[in-house]
Amino acid sequence: MTKRRVVVTGIGVVSPVGVGTEKFWSALSAGRSGISAIEDFDTSALRTTIAGVCRDFHSEEFFDERELSRLDRVSQMALAATEMAVKDAALKAGDVGGFDTGVILGTGFGGQRSIEDFCGAFFSNGQGPSSNIAIRFKARGPNITVTTACSSGANAIGQAFYLVRYGHAERVIAGGADSPITPVVMDAWKEMRVLSTKNEQPARACKPFSANRDGFVLAEGAGIVILETLESAVARGAPIYAEIMGYGSTADAAHITFPDPEGEATAMMRALSDGSLQPSEIDYINAHGTATKLNDASETEAIKRVFGSRAYEIPVSSSKSMLGHSMGASGAIELIAATMAIKTKVLPPTINYEEPDPQCDLDYVTEGPRDVSRLTGVMTAMSNSFGFGGNNAVLTLRGISV
Repeated sequence: MTKRRVVVTGIGVVSPVGVGTEKFWSALSAGRSGISAIEDFDTSALRTTIAGVCRDFHSEEFFDERELSRLDRVSQMALAATEMAVKDAALKAGDVGGFDTGVILGTGFGGQRSIEDFCGAFFSNGQGPSSNIAIRFKARGPNITVTTACSSGANAIGQAFYLVRYGHAERVIAGGADSPITPVVMDAWKEMRVLSTKNEQPARACKPFSANRDGFVLAEGAGIVILETLESAVARGAPIYAEIMGYGSTADAAHITFPDPEGEATAMMRALSDGSLQPSEIDYINAHGTATKLNDASETEAIKRVFGSRAYEIPVSSSKSMLGHSMGASGAIELIAATMAIKTKVLPPTINYEEPDPQCDLDYVTEGPRDVSRLTGVMTAMSNSFGFGGNNAVLTLRGISV
């Protein structure tokens, strides 16, 4: 079967550090945190009272009162990010509508706020974010929601990549969205004891790969990319951010919360093989990097298994140190971060790294943003997403000049 080349032509993002690609990348590449104290509900009974809230997102700028009354926050963010991505890709309404455009969205919690607020009414009247996107843009191709915990957004983009690559769709609106900062979810995570409790300094709380890390910070957000064939993008003079090269997905089949480096490493190797890439070609890794003791050590070990001695030469960063963990949206938002790193040749930092950990001994870009413009030729990156339940998804992407 003929493999078509697939490129990213549009980006839309709603994140705790800003709405829109420009604000998002300006903050992320400068190392600014978007984590703050929760203000929407009483947190006095919680061990963790901080989160990555999208305070820059004002839904009334995108929707009228009637729409706001029926759209859960997760759909609002997904639709807003899609609006931005479609505009960014220079697509007209007629280009997006029809059976040639699909929608694949990853989410871990869906409309959690509506579920908690309205329960029965939500199930009788509500629609998921992927359906809302399809209806808004008249996209009549494949419409799929992916729920694989923290790897949902990455798996959604991976499946969208395959649809375009093998001719099942001409373009796909793909990504992830989640808005899980609610009383019920925060209380549930409290019982699992995987969240940071460094509430006094929210911006300093998430410490991926640092020996004194104590857990992740829950966040919300949405990341959407437009994927289409290279031929289509060139023909219509569309902006091209990067080419998706390969996708690898595995299951640890071991434990709900304990990661397995073998499963993670296999997903990375499959993403390399799928893109006909050698380990020596990877210039940067945007890590899953949650700041839990188990994840960071496991991911570091997996990277070593794949890259051998060269693992120590590859810059690695965790965007979650600034964004928090937006669950089903995280893989999509982090792919956008990797895409922008390729586009600008600036690597975002891993902030809050304070103490070396013997189990985490790679180059985690801790000194601030790193200028890699000295690299000759195109840049190739890997984006890792590893979910609870051992759901692993890895994407490789490369810069392109046409």
